[in-house]
Amino acid sequence: MLRWAIIGCGRIATKKHTEAIINNKENIELVAVADIIEERAETLANIIKDAGLKKPEIYTDYNEILKRKDIDGVSITTESGKHYEIAMKAMNNEKHVLTEKPMALSTKHMDEMIKLSKEKNLKLGVCFQNRFNPPVQELRKKIENGDFGELFHGQISIRWNRNKDYYEQAKWRGTWEMDGGTLMNQCTHGIDLLIWTFGGEIESITGRIENFNHDYNEAEDFGSAIVKFKNGGVGIIEGTANVYPKNLNETLSVFGEKGSVVIGGLAVNKIETWKFENEDGHPYQSLPDPDTVYGAGHIPLYKDFIEAINENRKPYVSGEDGKKAVEAVLAIYKSSKTGKTINFPFEFSSIEMKK
Repeated sequence: MLRWAIIGCGRIATKKHTEAIINNKENIELVAVADIIEERAETLANIIKDAGLKKPEIYTDYNEILKRKDIDGVSITTESGKHYEIAMKAMNNEKHVLTEKPMALSTKHMDEMIKLSKEKNLKLGVCFQNRFNPPVQELRKKIENGDFGELFHGQISIRWNRNKDYYEQAKWRGTWEMDGGTLMNQCTHGIDLLIWTFGGEIESITGRIENFNHDYNEAEDFGSAIVKFKNGGVGIIEGTANVYPKNLNETLSVFGEKGSVVIGGLAVNKIETWKFENEDGHPYQSLPDPDTVYGAGHIPLYKDFIEAINENRKPYVSGEDGKKAVEAVLAIYKSSKTGKTINFPFEFSSIEMKK
């Protein structure tokens, strides 16, 4: 039984991390929660209590949690710009770390997080829970079995809506220092799936960002890119927070020599096209949309992370995995800023977009 803490008690923590912990209660106990707003921590703690579990202790200073020797690990669900600092402190206090995406906003910071986790022999995981979506897992089987033959090209399209009310709920959203724009906040899940599907190694990116409709934000509300993968495939990224009047879909399309797959729905949760030799369809074409864009993937993601700690193995979504999508977004930012194609590897941080 792992003893756990959550740092940051906002929307994603109360909606999805509590759900994951409750559904993995045989193997993980939430013993502490922290938020600078005590009422939010109290709300999260009561969700656990109302599920019939022991109410976790409440803190307003997460450093007090990190001092405790009886806590095995933490989930970081704060503003994106604070993930790096908290993760480094947690690992320096011998805590395993599961962080919400994006794991950091700088290539340098992500490398430091990965390096420290290895030095300390601690697990570092990132919440790209859509990898666990049943249709995505079916696609993954086809990729690993080589059923596509040569992969030609793929596209991820995230066509959602985020209005002024969304950004006013949390002033850090849409800022270069703490968040980035729609590519970093809303689109990294889908970008992760595209990169994962095409082998995980990028050669170069040419990108462009715009702020069409959110002049109260620093960062972009639209982004696009052409990705050249090292395996020869080409990826197309399209992400927007401007779809009128509400979220439309998130769609991953994959085309190869001997197969075509399109997974759409609200958040890559429904197979729309499934064509291989002797296969013209899939049962998951009739799956319903989830209640929210978050889906239900946090439950199996937590299960895997718990097992990775207990079995001393790599998590399904490790720090190295979590870096790739953020790195792609940072390359798009740098490409848009400089007007140049960005070759990998490179260094960049979202804060450089303010210069």
